[in-house]
Amino acid sequence: MRTTWSFYTAAQLTFGPGAVGQLGDLATRHRLSRVFVVTDKTLVELGIAQRVVEPLRAAGMTVEVFDGGEAEPSINIALAAIEQAREFKPDAILGLGGGSNMDLAKITATVLGHGGSPRDYFGFDRVPGPVMPLICVPTTAGTGSEVSHAAVLTDTENQMKVSTLSNWLRPTLAVVDPELTYSCPKQVAADSGIDALTHAIEGYTATDYRELVTPPGEPCAYEGSYPLGDVIAEKAIRLIGENLARAVNQPDDREARDNMALASTLAGIAFSNCGVALVHALEYPLGGALHCSHGAGNGLLLPFVMRFNLPERKAKFAKIAELLGEELNSNIDTMAERAIARVEQLKRDIGIPARIRDIGGSEEQLLGFAEKAFAIKRLLWVNPREASLEDLHGILKSAL
Repeated sequence: MRTTWSFYTAAQLTFGPGAVGQLGDLATRHRLSRVFVVTDKTLVELGIAQRVVEPLRAAGMTVEVFDGGEAEPSINIALAAIEQAREFKPDAILGLGGGSNMDLAKITATVLGHGGSPRDYFGFDRVPGPVMPLICVPTTAGTGSEVSHAAVLTDTENQMKVSTLSNWLRPTLAVVDPELTYSCPKQVAADSGIDALTHAIEGYTATDYRELVTPPGEPCAYEGSYPLGDVIAEKAIRLIGENLARAVNQPDDREARDNMALASTLAGIAFSNCGVALVHALEYPLGGALHCSHGAGNGLLLPFVMRFNLPERKAKFAKIAELLGEELNSNIDTMAERAIARVEQLKRDIGIPARIRDIGGSEEQLLGFAEKAFAIKRLLWVNPREASLEDLHGILKSAL
């Protein structure tokens, strides 16, 4: 039985409306002079990239922008960013955007720091040491990539999302300015918000750190649930329950957007320490084949995985129901069921697809998805209920 747990996050987190204006001062304190910004054309056209570039240049820094980022980025996009960055010779990489752009920045910082190609670092703990200094500035409230140790790319050849996980990928500096999320489109706000809820719930209900068992010699990307992670996840779940539907359906509600930005960061801290599990394992092949956003895929699958895990996590599910606004009830079974119902209702409220068939999936694909998910052992280890290949196939069939 394990007796210890560890906690990690970004080296520095600066949060609040207007925080992006401090970027020049913050980067100067880190003795940076050449910053390579990884973003996308939409954020350039909206002027958001300029809001990041201006304080850096005002502080005397040389800045170059890569605007080739895309949703669920491919390995080829990562190679393009790396090539441009090499020519620029930066001393820091800045990821601006949703999780996709921040993940591209992480991979770029890794390859510039250690050489090779993105494929060399897929999996856990394959980054040999510190990467190039990394700054992350999110424009969506969802992935928590600004504080996490994960970077996800899409392997288009194998129709599979692949992760690089290492505590060396946690940014040197995370600047979370909720004002950058105000222009986030409704569907992106919905997808990213339900992603944050998935992170918080999976981290909260992960295998207890004292019971986490891995094969001898196999490192684990996550600690399992533990007290500090629980506190952070609970706050994230409550904030999401109170604010996500408002942030999506009333986009001018700045209080809701501010609270979702905080919830996303908290959920990122929680999951990247405690773990994500079956929802993510199943989403990687499903999303890779059906080309849905990571958040939409996670949100679609979340209540079906919760149903599978229910027997092992009734007390925590009951607490989730309370955090999502359910009136307290002394019957733990009833409250646990209501947690799932609350998640399903939230999906409907913000327009997350209800079932796999709604995003183009077919029954013939499900076994293949289950087989690929079953191979991602680092996620299965953290799930509170042991799952066989047949179990994974059954979850997907229930979600079809």
